[in-house]
Amino acid sequence: MTHHTNLSNIGVIGLGVMGKNLALNIADNGYHVAVFDLDTAKVNAALEQEHQERKAGLAPRMQACNNLSEMLDKLVSPKVIVLSVPAGSIVDGICNTLIESGINSEDIVIDTGNSLWTDTVEREAHYQGKFKFFSSAVSGGEVGARFGPSLMPSGDESAWQYVAPIWNAIAAKVDSKTGLPIERFEPGNPVTEGEPCTTYIGPAGSGHYVKMVHNGIEYADMQLICEAYQLLHDGIGLSTYDIGDIFKRWNQGSLNSYLMGISAEVLQQKDPLTDKPLVEMILDKAGQKGTGLWTAVSSLQIGCPAPTIAEAVYARAISTQKSLRVSLSNTLMGPQKATLTEAEKTDFINALEDALYCAKVCCYAQGFQLMAMEAKEQNWTLNFAEIAKIWRAGCIIRATFLQSITQAYVENPQLANLLMAESFSSALAAKQLNWRKTVAASVMQGIPAPCIASAVAYYDSYRCETLPANLLQGQRDFFGAHTFERTDKPAGEKYHLDWSAKVRTLVKM
Repeated sequence: MTHHTNLSNIGVIGLGVMGKNLALNIADNGYHVAVFDLDTAKVNAALEQEHQERKAGLAPRMQACNNLSEMLDKLVSPKVIVLSVPAGSIVDGICNTLIESGINSEDIVIDTGNSLWTDTVEREAHYQGKFKFFSSAVSGGEVGARFGPSLMPSGDESAWQYVAPIWNAIAAKVDSKTGLPIERFEPGNPVTEGEPCTTYIGPAGSGHYVKMVHNGIEYADMQLICEAYQLLHDGIGLSTYDIGDIFKRWNQGSLNSYLMGISAEVLQQKDPLTDKPLVEMILDKAGQKGTGLWTAVSSLQIGCPAPTIAEAVYARAISTQKSLRVSLSNTLMGPQKATLTEAEKTDFINALEDALYCAKVCCYAQGFQLMAMEAKEQNWTLNFAEIAKIWRAGCIIRATFLQSITQAYVENPQLANLLMAESFSSALAAKQLNWRKTVAASVMQGIPAPCIASAVAYYDSYRCETLPANLLQGQRDFFGAHTFERTDKPAGEKYHLDWSAKVRTLVKM
């Protein structure tokens, strides 16, 4: 991609937190960026930051545009425009303005917002012939956008070929041998070595679907850590700072992850106003943007079990019912709290570490199986080893654990469920007793651990050759003549028992 005098390589529309940081990241990597936002204060802030961060003697790498037709005039062809705006109708508003401003069929518009994947599929079809509508989910928040996010692009393959050099440049990087992130948070000095955390995911919508599932896993992962915190705090009476120390230690082992690291940091933060631990001053009502909810809904629609992800969404919902919880906490009886010896507390802490690992395996297994089932439904060919790879840095669920997932899919790309991978099944077998002890303790202590407990049920359900769904089918046949298959007859043959007759006869349907 060559640079022409006064022309920019790429345009960025929307200079909120993510848009501004993406634009600066692109500029850091040697590209010239044209920027636009309806709010001129945001444009000025972006230009000012670029000016401050630019090395002495370098020409400006960012130019402002007053409107979209001016942006089109300032870009080399084919024009590449990045949208960093809220999902929904605003995306179509901008696309229509670009059409009115003279965008052409070879130009590329990239939606980087958290759009619902089905909207992305519809948009690509709708704008065909006008321009190439392309999408790329972005994970990693503000710092990721600035110094290297995980990017999940999907859509027109020729559009991907054209934007790939930019995407490879701005993405987070990992060491190919260890799978650990290579990080440098210095403006003007981007990481250029290592494997980039981006890969072409597949046809329209697939990138946003993969990002949606990433967020569903993120919900579960965060909730698992929160449950561990409550079990340590309310269950065995540890101080917030002590729990921060335990999380720090866990972060050195198999639970090493971005979320574990920041949880330790949050727990060890003092409140500037009261000098108490900050977390104890934060109201226990959790918000959500909807992507975790979409993941749970998608799993229900396609019939893919993802109970741990769904429980994480429910946990946020119940957290918002604060006043009801306050009143019920005074009326609903709980168990007598047990007092533990120091040795018992140490045992519990060790058991909880194993429980967290096992539950985490199950929540990733649910996410990857969900992607596989939807891919089959949509005729997408998803490369799960590559997806696990691009989540190793830049994104919120980055963890050393993803190296093992990558390995599992490299060894068997057709893996139906992560629990089938020998590395995971043997780890779960070794740690399961501690997992079960943790769930039993949470129930006996009356401390909710919906995600850790649902993960055990998920694991045990897959261990069951025979589930009680045989009785369920009997019930359905009794009240609704829904028929059933038999264990001693060919698959697909349906039978019904005439339950109301004096002599109950079996009828082959």
